[in-house]
Amino acid sequence: MVQSGVQRAFGAQLRRSLEAALGNRLRAALVGLGVTAILQSSTATGLMAASFAASGAVSVVPALAVMLGANVGTTLIVQALSFDISHVAPILVLFGVVMFRKGTSARTRDFGRVAIGLGLMLFALSRMLDLLQPYEDSPSLRTLLGLIATDRAVAMFAAALVTWLAHSSVAVVLLVMSLAERGVLPLEAAMAMVIGANLGSAINPLLESGAGGDAAGRRVSVGNLLNRVVGCLIFLPLLGIVGPLLVAWQPNASRAVADFHTIFNLCLALLFLPLLDPLAAMLRRLLPTRIDAVDPGQPIYLDQGALRTPAIALGFAAREALRMADVLETMLKGASESLESADRGRIAEIRRTDDVLDSLDDAIATYVTGLDADDMSAADHRRAAAILAFSTNLEHAGDILDKNVVALAGKRLKHGVAPMAESRDRALDMLARLEANLRAATSVFVTEDVRAARQLADEKSIFRDLEADAVEEHFEAMRARRPGATKADPADLDILRDLKRVNDHLVAGAAYPVLQSQGELLASRLRRSDPRRDRHDD
Repeated sequence: MVQSGVQRAFGAQLRRSLEAALGNRLRAALVGLGVTAILQSSTATGLMAASFAASGAVSVVPALAVMLGANVGTTLIVQALSFDISHVAPILVLFGVVMFRKGTSARTRDFGRVAIGLGLMLFALSRMLDLLQPYEDSPSLRTLLGLIATDRAVAMFAAALVTWLAHSSVAVVLLVMSLAERGVLPLEAAMAMVIGANLGSAINPLLESGAGGDAAGRRVSVGNLLNRVVGCLIFLPLLGIVGPLLVAWQPNASRAVADFHTIFNLCLALLFLPLLDPLAAMLRRLLPTRIDAVDPGQPIYLDQGALRTPAIALGFAAREALRMADVLETMLKGASESLESADRGRIAEIRRTDDVLDSLDDAIATYVTGLDADDMSAADHRRAAAILAFSTNLEHAGDILDKNVVALAGKRLKHGVAPMAESRDRALDMLARLEANLRAATSVFVTEDVRAARQLADEKSIFRDLEADAVEEHFEAMRARRPGATKADPADLDILRDLKRVNDHLVAGAAYPVLQSQGELLASRLRRSDPRRDRHDD
């Protein structure tokens, strides 16, 4: 709740701040620290940094600096929760409920969500410690912890496993602090488990980035794991020296564990910040960029890490939808060429291009519907609907070109039938107009300009008139039946009707969502009936 509340209120600003700070490694580390302290999740910060690196927006060095700062940021959360602040939990929950229920703005309700989440977290931590208390004298638990305490490496790997399973180093460190404070765990074993918690927290971003993900994004997760491993190798043998010094400085065992957690991450940040360049060079050698054959049907802008921030994710989805517009424009140009030259290769290429539209539409629909509806504002929901309408209508327009227009051209080529010159010229004129309308639809989709949407919607009547004129001329030619005249081909009308349907989808996908949001779209084209005239007719 805390993370979703913060992201709904400040998600776009946090991401922009993080992106702006990536030009300098020290500033990147400090912003990574701050973003993690606010989001209370180093994994979320790490996925943002990895997504920037994967998209090529930044190099690996500043992204690794963000991770170093994020690891320090998690220690601030532990430091705050190491004090007994459970008594403020009811106040936070009450305050949050009032803000959430009575708030007049979306941001006020998001702050209420954050306060409720913080209160519930404090309640849960306090309750967890109370539930553990009866088991602390359990012989089985003491035997298990005794086995762990006898070997630092065992304690470290046990904590790493629990952290990986729990997906939270904060919870594991707080649990270790509680056990150390009550004397169930000796300080040295507790510090070894803190090291293991830091190691386990680096596994989750690596797994979430995926083994088959982009190499640049995986370098960030692997680099973060490597600096955790180096920290384990450095600090684990030194626990016998660090422990007595820490106790002399901080006699309270719980606070000593929290301080060691902070010291561990600060030391690693100070150690690795100057070494990020050679680390990045090594990661580039270990994880070289794969040069695969370009698959145009694969999305390139749908950043999975951005799903946590709907406003940003919708921007990526819109960018991918614009790729669909480029693909459809290629199909329109190909359709014009196939009508002019009757090239079999060009027809086959257009049919393959329609498969690209289908794949991109499926990817966009899956991505947008994967957003958490509770994290989306009313504007986000409206934009999501507009993106889905745009991509779906472009996919339908591509299907019409593939299965109708180009299919008819291919059938004619197979039977050696050439279209009438007049019909071909009319179809080519409509295709040229469709290309212009597609560019206008793309502009309306991006700008959401009402005047441009009206102009695009007016194209429906123009295409309707073009089709009506063609139908009239077709039947006039049939009525004339002049000797020696070329017989009119009904397939010419089919092509014109299909091109009109393509235009209908362009209007429905781009203009209608804008006009509807502004109350400019009528529910029906039918004229309202006059009750007095109806009575007179009766």
